[in-house]
Amino acid sequence: MVKLTVLVTGVAGFIGSSIAAALLSRGKTVIGIDSLSDYYDPQLKRRNLLRLQHPEFHFIHADLNEYDLSNLLEGVDYVFHQAGQPGVRKSWGEEFGTYLSANVSATQRLLEASKGSSIRRFVYASSSSVYGDAETYPTEESFLPRPLSPYGVSKLAAEHLCNLYAANFGVPTVSLRYFTVYGPRQRPDMAFTRFIRAALLSQPIEIYGNGKQVRDFTFIDDVVEANLLAAETDHVGSGSVFNIAGGSSVSVNEVLDLIREISPHQLDVRYTPGLPGDVKRTGGSISSVQDDLNWLPRTTIEDGIRRQFQWGIDQFTREAEGRPTNANDFWG
Repeated sequence: MVKLTVLVTGVAGFIGSSIAAALLSRGKTVIGIDSLSDYYDPQLKRRNLLRLQHPEFHFIHADLNEYDLSNLLEGVDYVFHQAGQPGVRKSWGEEFGTYLSANVSATQRLLEASKGSSIRRFVYASSSSVYGDAETYPTEESFLPRPLSPYGVSKLAAEHLCNLYAANFGVPTVSLRYFTVYGPRQRPDMAFTRFIRAALLSQPIEIYGNGKQVRDFTFIDDVVEANLLAAETDHVGSGSVFNIAGGSSVSVNEVLDLIREISPHQLDVRYTPGLPGDVKRTGGSISSVQDDLNWLPRTTIEDGIRRQFQWGIDQFTREAEGRPTNANDFWG
């Protein structure tokens, strides 16, 4: 059997490290690259990397905009491009340059390096933020994207680059539009991690807006499976775009109700004014990805939150008690 080699960018992040772990468990050789940026505590990213300790894992600490990519793709069969600067709220103002660099320029450089390579698939991590406040739900991939934030604009621009390189140079790209990914080891700035941490430590939970915003939440294991199918399904055309949505369109307030049911403490919820770029609702149609990749989400929002809460019990209780941790078990 031929040994396959895979490149995962943003390999130290929540989704990138989860994809890499799944690939290693399936016998793949994984090359991971990550700049370990300080958008959130890089120590958490290093702990993600410790989960990937394996003879077939090779880590490169580098920025895609600075690293010599000419030889990076030599012998690589699949690329999972997960690297990028996340976050809607920080993408305004002076920070926008970082989003252009990390989300647009880095993607263009990687696509340029892919032109003459023998890669079988280039899977790009796009975002439901490209839609903005869509006119119809569930939103289909063919609907006109109208992002409401600079972050969304940067993700859409990179997605367009993937389509251009597919059409003009035959780079076998597939773009996956993620709808709010959650689960154990979710980024510390994201809602579920913040909510669960606050619930367990009896701290206030700050909600931007009135909590009636509706989101389509997608569990991490389902997102990983979608990536693997996007890479390995041969009949999918280059330049394809798919929604990766969990089918769990619920409001933020409904999520808080679910956490209340399992939390040992009362929740102290405090509502604050909404922020620019925050869409009112997301919800993705998955008919295309179901037909073309045979993908369906398997995890309900109730089960997913319980799994993330169970992870949080150990992580944040340990933090509150000031118990010493080792890198393997703190964020594991």
